[in-house]
Amino acid sequence: MRRILVLSGGIGGARFLRGLLRAAPEAEVTVIGNTGDDIHLFGLKVCPDLDTVMYTLGGGIHEEQGWGRADETFAVKEELAAYGVGPEWFGLGDRDFATHIVRTQMLAAGYPLSAVTEALCQRWQPGVRLLPMTDDRVETHVLIDDPDGSGNDAGADGSDGGAEGRRRAVHFQEYWVRLRAAMPAHAVVPVGADQAKPAPGVLEAIAEADVVVFPPSNPVVSVGTILAVPGIREAIADAGVPVVGVSPIIGNAPVRGMADKVLAAVGVEATAAAVARHYGPGLLDAWLVDTVDADSVAEVEAAGIRCRAVPLLMTDTEATAEMARAALTIATEVKAA
Repeated sequence: MRRILVLSGGIGGARFLRGLLRAAPEAEVTVIGNTGDDIHLFGLKVCPDLDTVMYTLGGGIHEEQGWGRADETFAVKEELAAYGVGPEWFGLGDRDFATHIVRTQMLAAGYPLSAVTEALCQRWQPGVRLLPMTDDRVETHVLIDDPDGSGNDAGADGSDGGAEGRRRAVHFQEYWVRLRAAMPAHAVVPVGADQAKPAPGVLEAIAEADVVVFPPSNPVVSVGTILAVPGIREAIADAGVPVVGVSPIIGNAPVRGMADKVLAAVGVEATAAAVARHYGPGLLDAWLVDTVDADSVAEVEAAGIRCRAVPLLMTDTEATAEMARAALTIATEVKAA
């Protein structure tokens, strides 16, 4: 049985996984999920990427949004707003609240996040083994300009700088959801990642994998955050198995979301070739780009990474399955080379 390991963020990773399960129904798939997007709201622990994978593969996702529950209602959110309790910009639905309540209760009882995730998946039966990247608390923060100069951070030059030129750090969710990435990101920091340990089973899953796949998830705040946990990048690089990535950039723009904003913050152009170089030939063996970016194949291969142009738009599950098959095919070629 082929053992496939996938590093996944939310929507893009979850939809890729659905296609992968169709493309390789006999495979044993383990998913290391990003927890840098996790946030505490209303006293509850919310894990957006883990839940998006769980709901998507378990049949409970809101298909049009790609996040949240299908057939959702928002009575609790409306009541909280009536009490003047926020934040109003993060829309938790009633069904979704139940997941976060169960998770928070289990964490309070002393269960680690990995055990809690396993328990939640008992209901959803996603068809994969879903592991958080770590049981430790990691939160991705984004450094932005402070428009009213009220932040407490120093200026860009390290001085207090007065109101003009001041910056402040915000949680990634605030930058992405409330601010819609409308302002430049000067830095992206996975706070706590450098002190975190891989969750139980993560390093073992990497060591036992036959192929590792980076789906079209955000290379900075999803896959990049997972790789920031000490030991994970090294384990993948040393695993001795093909590592294949799928470009989240098509035609010099992100397929969805605002990945170009966080790529700019780490000095990476929003091109398929630049993202491949960002991962690097020391980690990545093969890279899929979209057919519209076929002229970048030679550039990627010149960097020492095998590359192929195939359709990458996940228009439906079968189109996504074809993309997953292409990833597995190029992995086989790498192994045979």
